[in-house]
Amino acid sequence: MTPGTAPRPILRIEGLNAHIAGQQVVEDVSFTVPTTGITALLGRNGVGKTSTIKAIIGLIDRSGVVELDGVRVEKEPTYKIIRSGVGYVPEDREVFSKLTVAENLRLAERDAAPRRQLVEELFPDLLARSGQMAGTLSGGQQQMVSLARALLNTNKILLVDEPTKGLAPKIVAEVAETLAEAAKTVPILLVEQNLQVVRQLAAGAVVLSGGRVVHTGNALDFLNDDGLTQRLLGVSTETAPHEKGAAL
Repeated sequence: MTPGTAPRPILRIEGLNAHIAGQQVVEDVSFTVPTTGITALLGRNGVGKTSTIKAIIGLIDRSGVVELDGVRVEKEPTYKIIRSGVGYVPEDREVFSKLTVAENLRLAERDAAPRRQLVEELFPDLLARSGQMAGTLSGGQQQMVSLARALLNTNKILLVDEPTKGLAPKIVAEVAETLAEAAKTVPILLVEQNLQVVRQLAAGAVVLSGGRVVHTGNALDFLNDDGLTQRLLGVSTETAPHEKGAAL
């Protein structure tokens, strides 16, 4: 990198289009994710945030540029994209309910030396429940399993979709703390409805509306602009962030 040149982003999306059952859900989306910190992908319900995440890793039909650490991967199948260094934490956890916690984690291991010690330090409760069926865990515990599966491996980026959805405030705080710790070692693209969590964690923000990018920039600058958040998210952040968690 020459002096004055911006560092190459870890993820570059350009002209991304995606379809589900013939219906376009992502339209000409372009943005970048830097090599450090957390970038929030924001927008009202149903605007294409989850579809964008799924399109990046090829879970739905898509076209456009998906560049990971300088390498084009949009023509690769999902499993190769994941193996190239993408950790994915899906919406609604999607744990293997009839397998134990330990079995869920072992299935996620793709590195020769998985980071078991890190997972044990971040999720001590899971260690104590290693023999428990994942389907019998609480929603918060299942979310921890989902996060732990991604963090077991050394990744270039984490794609985390709605990690606090449906969780009690105490568990939301624990999930946010875990994401903050994870972001010290790996950049994260985070879909999150709770604007208090976004305010706490995110450095950058990408805002979608109708499947298109309508705003990019500093996350706090965006959240502190009540007129902009009202227009793009339909939420006032003057009182909601500290009173109600500003959930979209």
